[in-house]
Amino acid sequence: MFPFIFDWVSDPVHYVFMGSVYTVLISLVIILHYCAIRAFLDVICKKGKGDHNHD
Repeated sequence: MFPFIFDWVSDPVHYVFMGSVYTVLISLVIILHYCAIRAFLDVICKKGKGDHNHD
């Protein structure tokens, strides 16, 4: 399935499938990193404000 494994078949179907798999995985990693950075920045920015309104 992967090019470094000896059972790899070099045909267009494998390249399209693996290209789509890697595209989805890289997109998910980028989105999750973006969400984690935004959450971290929100925690840091709200830490000093002291707005703990419990209605």
